[in-house]
Amino acid sequence: MELSVLNIQGKETGKKVTLSDEIFGIEPNEHVVWLDVKQFLANKRQGTHKAKERAEVSRSTRKLKRQKGTGGARAGSMKSPLFKGGGRVFGPVPRDYSFKLNKKVKSLARQSAFAAKAQAGEVSVLEDFSFEAPKTKAFLSILNALSLVDTKTLLILSEENQNIYLSGRNLPKTKVVSAGQVNTYDLVNATRLIIAEGAVAKIESSFSK
Repeated sequence: MELSVLNIQGKETGKKVTLSDEIFGIEPNEHVVWLDVKQFLANKRQGTHKAKERAEVSRSTRKLKRQKGTGGARAGSMKSPLFKGGGRVFGPVPRDYSFKLNKKVKSLARQSAFAAKAQAGEVSVLEDFSFEAPKTKAFLSILNALSLVDTKTLLILSEENQNIYLSGRNLPKTKVVSAGQVNTYDLVNATRLIIAEGAVAKIESSFSK
Protein backbone atom coordinates (compact mmCIF):
# COMPACT_ATOMS: atom_id res chain seq x y z
CA MET A 1 0.00 0.00 0.00
CA GLU A 2 1.43 3.36 -1.06
CA LEU A 3 0.55 6.66 0.62
CA SER A 4 1.51 10.24 -0.15
CA VAL A 5 3.49 12.10 2.48
CA LEU A 6 1.78 15.30 3.63
CA ASN A 7 3.40 18.37 5.18
CA ILE A 8 2.04 20.27 8.19
CA GLN A 9 0.07 22.52 5.82
CA GLY A 10 -1.85 19.46 4.63
CA LYS A 11 -0.29 19.56 1.15
CA GLU A 12 1.36 16.65 -0.65
CA THR A 13 5.16 16.81 -0.60
CA GLY A 14 5.59 14.64 -3.68
CA LYS A 15 7.13 11.86 -1.59
CA LYS A 16 5.54 8.42 -1.25
CA VAL A 17 5.74 5.85 1.53
CA THR A 18 5.04 2.17 1.00
CA LEU A 19 3.35 0.44 3.93
CA SER A 20 4.35 -3.20 4.38
CA ASP A 21 1.68 -5.65 3.25
CA GLU A 22 2.87 -8.03 6.00
CA ILE A 23 1.45 -5.59 8.55
CA PHE A 24 -1.00 -3.22 6.87
CA GLY A 25 -2.22 -5.71 4.26
CA ILE A 26 -3.20 -8.70 6.41
CA GLU A 27 -6.76 -9.85 7.04
CA PRO A 28 -7.67 -8.22 10.41
CA ASN A 29 -8.43 -10.71 13.18
CA GLU A 30 -11.28 -9.11 15.14
CA HIS A 31 -11.21 -11.66 17.96
CA VAL A 32 -7.59 -11.05 18.98
CA VAL A 33 -8.21 -7.29 18.77
CA TRP A 34 -11.12 -7.76 21.17
CA LEU A 35 -8.94 -9.83 23.51
CA ASP A 36 -6.16 -7.22 23.58
CA VAL A 37 -8.58 -4.35 24.18
CA LYS A 38 -10.27 -6.37 26.92
CA GLN A 39 -6.90 -6.98 28.60
CA PHE A 40 -5.93 -3.30 28.33
CA LEU A 41 -9.16 -2.14 29.99
CA ALA A 42 -9.04 -4.93 32.60
CA ASN A 43 -5.48 -3.99 33.58
CA LYS A 44 -6.60 -0.39 34.13
CA ARG A 45 -9.24 -1.41 36.68
CA GLN A 46 -8.18 -0.68 40.27
CA GLY A 47 -10.27 -3.42 41.83
CA THR A 48 -10.43 -1.56 45.16
CA HIS A 49 -14.22 -1.90 45.54
CA LYS A 50 -15.38 -3.23 48.94
CA ALA A 51 -18.66 -3.70 50.79
CA LYS A 52 -19.02 -4.92 54.36
CA GLU A 53 -20.47 -8.37 54.79
CA ARG A 54 -22.36 -9.70 57.80
CA ALA A 55 -19.24 -10.53 59.82
CA GLU A 56 -17.78 -7.03 59.31
CA VAL A 57 -20.77 -4.87 60.26
CA SER A 58 -20.68 -3.33 63.75
CA ARG A 59 -24.16 -3.75 65.23
CA SER A 60 -25.79 -5.29 68.27
CA THR A 61 -25.98 -9.06 68.29
CA ARG A 62 -28.70 -9.38 70.91
CA LYS A 63 -31.79 -11.35 69.95
CA LEU A 64 -34.37 -8.87 68.69
CA LYS A 65 -37.53 -10.66 69.75
CA ARG A 66 -38.66 -13.97 71.11
CA GLN A 67 -38.32 -16.99 68.90
CA LYS A 68 -41.98 -17.96 68.75
CA GLY A 69 -45.41 -16.41 69.02
CA THR A 70 -44.87 -13.12 67.18
CA GLY A 71 -46.39 -14.22 63.87
CA GLY A 72 -43.24 -13.13 62.02
CA ALA A 73 -40.00 -14.70 60.89
CA ARG A 74 -37.26 -15.53 63.37
CA ALA A 75 -34.63 -12.80 63.76
CA GLY A 76 -31.42 -13.22 65.71
CA SER A 77 -29.19 -10.24 64.80
CA MET A 78 -29.34 -6.73 63.36
CA LYS A 79 -26.31 -7.69 61.25
CA SER A 80 -28.60 -9.74 59.01
CA PRO A 81 -28.70 -8.58 55.38
CA LEU A 82 -32.50 -8.48 55.72
CA PHE A 83 -32.33 -5.36 57.91
CA LYS A 84 -31.40 -1.83 56.87
CA GLY A 85 -27.77 -1.26 57.87
CA GLY A 86 -27.03 -4.97 57.88
CA GLY A 87 -24.22 -6.64 55.99
CA ARG A 88 -24.35 -7.16 52.24
CA VAL A 89 -24.71 -10.64 50.78
CA PHE A 90 -21.80 -11.57 48.50
CA GLY A 91 -20.62 -7.95 48.30
CA PRO A 92 -17.68 -6.85 46.13
CA VAL A 93 -14.22 -7.43 47.56
CA PRO A 94 -10.79 -6.16 46.38
CA ARG A 95 -9.51 -8.18 43.44
CA ASP A 96 -7.08 -8.08 40.55
CA TYR A 97 -8.80 -7.98 37.15
CA SER A 98 -5.63 -8.26 35.07
CA PHE A 99 -4.91 -11.33 32.96
CA LYS A 100 -2.10 -12.43 30.66
CA LEU A 101 -2.10 -12.66 26.89
CA ASN A 102 0.41 -14.43 24.70
CA LYS A 103 2.92 -12.02 23.08
CA LYS A 104 2.09 -13.34 19.62
CA VAL A 105 -1.61 -12.70 20.23
CA LYS A 106 -0.90 -9.11 21.29
CA SER A 107 1.35 -8.60 18.27
CA LEU A 108 -1.30 -9.95 15.90
CA ALA A 109 -3.90 -7.70 17.56
CA ARG A 110 -1.81 -4.58 16.88
CA GLN A 111 -1.14 -5.71 13.31
CA SER A 112 -4.85 -6.29 12.80
CA ALA A 113 -5.70 -2.84 14.18
CA PHE A 114 -3.15 -1.18 11.87
CA ALA A 115 -4.42 -3.21 8.90
CA ALA A 116 -8.06 -2.34 9.60
CA LYS A 117 -7.24 1.39 9.71
CA ALA A 118 -5.16 1.24 6.53
CA GLN A 119 -7.74 -0.74 4.59
CA ALA A 120 -10.48 1.67 5.69
CA GLY A 121 -8.46 4.61 4.36
CA GLU A 122 -8.04 6.09 7.84
CA VAL A 123 -4.24 6.39 7.80
CA SER A 124 -2.23 9.46 6.75
CA VAL A 125 1.54 9.87 6.65
CA LEU A 126 2.86 13.23 7.84
CA GLU A 127 6.29 14.68 7.21
CA ASP A 128 8.47 14.70 10.34
CA PHE A 129 8.15 17.97 12.23
CA SER A 130 8.98 19.51 15.60
CA PHE A 131 8.14 22.53 17.75
CA GLU A 132 10.70 24.77 19.45
CA ALA A 133 8.35 25.04 22.43
CA PRO A 134 4.99 23.56 23.46
CA LYS A 135 2.29 25.40 21.52
CA THR A 136 -1.28 24.07 21.35
CA LYS A 137 -2.21 26.70 18.76
CA ALA A 138 0.50 25.41 16.39
CA PHE A 139 -0.67 21.82 16.88
CA LEU A 140 -4.26 22.90 16.23
CA SER A 141 -3.24 24.57 12.98
CA ILE A 142 -1.87 21.20 11.75
CA LEU A 143 -5.16 19.48 12.61
CA ASN A 144 -7.00 22.28 10.80
CA ALA A 145 -4.87 21.77 7.71
CA LEU A 146 -5.67 18.05 7.78
CA SER A 147 -9.40 18.68 8.53
CA LEU A 148 -9.15 16.64 11.74
CA VAL A 149 -10.06 19.18 14.43
CA ASP A 150 -13.28 17.41 15.47
CA THR A 151 -12.00 13.90 14.78
CA LYS A 152 -10.52 11.43 17.27
CA THR A 153 -6.91 11.41 16.14
CA LEU A 154 -3.85 9.37 17.12
CA LEU A 155 -0.49 10.85 16.13
CA ILE A 156 2.39 8.38 16.11
CA LEU A 157 5.88 9.89 16.24
CA SER A 158 9.16 8.14 15.47
CA GLU A 159 10.41 8.94 18.99
CA GLU A 160 9.22 10.79 22.06
CA ASN A 161 8.98 14.55 21.59
CA GLN A 162 7.98 16.45 24.71
CA ASN A 163 7.09 19.67 22.89
CA ILE A 164 4.70 17.95 20.49
CA TYR A 165 3.24 15.83 23.30
CA LEU A 166 2.56 18.88 25.48
CA SER A 167 1.14 20.78 22.52
CA GLY A 168 -1.51 18.12 21.93
CA ARG A 169 -2.20 17.19 25.54
CA ASN A 170 -5.00 19.72 26.06
CA LEU A 171 -6.91 18.67 22.96
CA PRO A 172 -9.57 16.16 24.12
CA LYS A 173 -9.84 14.26 20.82
CA THR A 174 -6.10 14.00 20.16
CA LYS A 175 -3.44 11.67 21.54
CA VAL A 176 0.30 11.71 20.80
CA VAL A 177 2.45 8.59 21.25
CA SER A 178 5.79 7.34 20.00
CA ALA A 179 6.12 4.28 17.74
CA GLY A 180 7.25 2.19 20.73
CA GLN A 181 4.20 3.12 22.83
CA VAL A 182 1.41 2.22 20.42
CA ASN A 183 -1.18 -0.19 21.78
CA THR A 184 -4.23 -1.82 20.23
CA TYR A 185 -6.72 0.13 22.34
CA ASP A 186 -5.41 3.52 21.15
CA LEU A 187 -5.52 2.34 17.53
CA VAL A 188 -9.11 1.10 17.82
CA ASN A 189 -10.22 4.13 19.83
CA ALA A 190 -8.98 6.61 17.21
CA THR A 191 -11.01 7.51 14.15
CA ARG A 192 -7.98 8.68 12.17
CA LEU A 193 -4.34 7.63 12.37
CA ILE A 194 -1.51 10.03 11.53
CA ILE A 195 1.89 8.39 11.28
CA ALA A 196 5.04 10.53 11.15
CA GLU A 197 7.19 9.61 8.15
CA GLY A 198 10.05 8.41 10.34
CA ALA A 199 7.73 6.28 12.46
CA VAL A 200 6.66 3.98 9.61
CA ALA A 201 9.96 2.07 9.57
CA LYS A 202 9.98 1.83 13.38
CA ILE A 203 6.47 0.39 13.45
CA GLU A 204 7.35 -2.17 10.82
CA SER A 205 10.62 -3.14 12.55
CA SER A 206 8.79 -3.63 15.86
CA PHE A 207 6.89 -6.58 14.33
CA SER A 208 10.00 -8.23 12.93
CA LYS A 209 11.51 -8.84 16.38
